[in-house]
Parts: sequence; C-alpha cells; structure tokens
Amino acid sequence: MTEKTKQFILLLLTVGFGVFVAASFSVDFEPGQQMGRTFGSTVLTFLGLLPCAFLLIALFDVWVKRETIERHLGHGSGLRAYGWIMLLAGMTVGGLYLAFPVACSLAKKGARLGIVFAYVNFAGVCRIPMITFESSVMGWKFTAIRMAASIPLVVLASELLGRCLEHRRYVVKQ
Repeated sequence: MTEKTKQFILLLLTVGFGVFVAASFSVDFEPGQQMGRTFGSTVLTFLGLLPCAFLLIALFDVWVKRETIERHLGHGSGLRAYGWIMLLAGMTVGGLYLAFPVACSLAKKGARLGIVFAYVNFAGVCRIPMITFESSVMGWKFTAIRMAASIPLVVLASELLGRCLEHRRYVVKQ
C-alpha cells in the first residue's frame, strides 16, 4: 500500500466520521451525538495539555545534560536506574502520548534501551493519577497486588528486550 493510498484512506475515514456525527445531530441519533461530544472534549483536553507538555519535554531535552542521563540511566547504572525511571514515569502527565517523546529524548541522551523500554511501560502502569483513581475504584489491596506483580515484570521484560537488542547491535540514531 502506497503512502498516498494510506493518506487517502485516513482522509476518507476522517470525513466519514465528520459526516456521521453531523448527520447524528441532524436526525437526533443519540449514540452519534455522544461520540461527537466525546471526540470534541478529548480534542480540547489534548490541545490544552500538549503545548505545555511539549514545552516541558523541550526544556528537559535542553537542560538535562547527556552526562547526567548516562551516569544515572546508562550502561553500568544498575537496578537503581529502574527506581529513577519509575519515579520519572510516575509523574508523567498525558499517558503514552507524551511518554514516547520523553523516551526518545532519553534514548538520544544515552539511556540504556532497557531503561527506555521500562520508562514507556512504567508510564502506562505506574502513573500517580492512574494509581490514585484505580485505588479509589478498585481498592488499595487490588492496586498493591497489581503493582507488586507489574513492577518486577516490567523490569524483567525491559531488561531482556534491551539486552536482546543491544546484543544485535541496535543503535539509537542521534
């Protein structure tokens, strides 16, 4: 499939969704109206969040020295690096949408691949707002059990994947 074909399909789906939502409002189709409201609310939320988040990512990229990342998250950093990266990921706002640019910055600054993979996974598993919400709905016992199971598995999987790729001489492009 060519790039132009993919772009055309994406455009067709986008226009189709817009027509569906507009038609839903004109014929009073409640599920379509709700989809349109939810989509609009989500877009507005991200438009408010993304500029601030990308500004913080840019500041991180400029202010944090490569030597600092290499010392704390690079080769030879040990298991302590997973603690640091879990704290960083826990404070990430915006979920995985913003975790990937930070992961890219970490990789370019010399963090081990296993640490980069752990960051992305921890951003999906250990974010403080998510843990707070989950514990209020499911209870602290459930959250503690999930975290106790998730953290070692993230560390193990990230370390194995990082070592496998480094063994194959995978290099992050600068």
